Amino acid sequence: MHLFFSVGEPSGDEHATEVIEEILSRHPEARISGFGGPCMARTGVEQLYPLARHAVMGLFRVLPLLLMYIKQLRRAGRWFRNERPDAVVLVDCPGFNWWIARQAKKYDIPVFYYLPPQLWAWAPWRIRKVRKYVDHILSALSFEVEWYRQRGVEVEFVGHPFFAEVARHPLNDEVLSCLQEDERRVIGVLPGSRTQEVKRNFPVMLKVLSRLHEKHPHVRFPVACYKPEHVELCRELLEKKHRHLPLALHLGHTSEIVHAAECCLMVSGSVSLELLARETPAVVLYRSSWMMAAFARVFITCRYMTLVNLLAGREMMPEFPFVTHTSRYVTQMSSILDTWLSSEPDRQAVIRDLSDLREAVAHPDGIERTAASILEQVEPRTTKQAA
Repeated sequence: MHLFFSVGEPSGDEHATEVIEEILSRHPEARISGFGGPCMARTGVEQLYPLARHAVMGLFRVLPLLLMYIKQLRRAGRWFRNERPDAVVLVDCPGFNWWIARQAKKYDIPVFYYLPPQLWAWAPWRIRKVRKYVDHILSALSFEVEWYRQRGVEVEFVGHPFFAEVARHPLNDEVLSCLQEDERRVIGVLPGSRTQEVKRNFPVMLKVLSRLHEKHPHVRFPVACYKPEHVELCRELLEKKHRHLPLALHLGHTSEIVHAAECCLMVSGSVSLELLARETPAVVLYRSSWMMAAFARVFITCRYMTLVNLLAGREMMPEFPFVTHTSRYVTQMSSILDTWLSSEPDRQAVIRDLSDLREAVAHPDGIERTAASILEQVEPRTTKQAA
């Protein structure tokens, strides 16, 4: 059995790795190849190119990488022609993965889309591409399943991997002890997994933290950095104006920070589901470019940008999408976090809401269900070919 995974973002690299490990635990002889990142590389995947390290958003960010994407697309086409994988599994990253799906269908290779793009929110007209190039959707969101079914797409609800990952991976006790060593209160800071997100949002986050520090000098602010370069970038931004803050930069300890924090200030992203899993209140911000904001105003039909709020159908995590006029948003975000620090009943009310939502939507066996679904559909095909 030969499966090809196409992953173009850091979070997708992590989620795909979990599924790959589950597949290999059931079929150690399976061959796995594809595009991914460092997590997939550690499983022994035959990686054609580490695509996840180039994760970007926005037209002007993509353009300089266009030749690289074209080159990798052609490489995938040759791989499909020569190696004939039994299935292609796409993970998020729709801009590139639509083209990978198109290449796979040229050679009659079944295509699965795991964690598909949120077409129901920003591009419903692209459902035509799904029907044409994707055989089976593996959805992480229960309400998304009905949307696809109504449009004639074969879809299965498998549950979001975040809940499974939280259940699978124990926290690092040494890191937790460090975060909680002096019994000072903790607000976690999550500046995003993409470099451009950190550049846009972390300076605004520092302004919020400075205001909170004035009122709550005993609170610490551990920052969850996703990449080593983010540590350096955050350190540079911190040293410009905010050296006085009790802020520590951590690499690879997002889960421990979310668990230790009374609440978090975070950049919008799928990590909101980990905060839901750990019942940690959060304020969510996302500073975008003018072009992305204009695109969102025209095309995005969904009311919320945060997955937790989409699942809840209301603003359980206060959201602040913006382009400019940051002082107003800094004031509002600081006020909410101040309320949670000052009023334990208010914070506990949010925690109860998160707990109720988690009980309703969390499925800790999502990784197993995803791997099982892929194997159940691919195994008969490989058995038939072998016969």
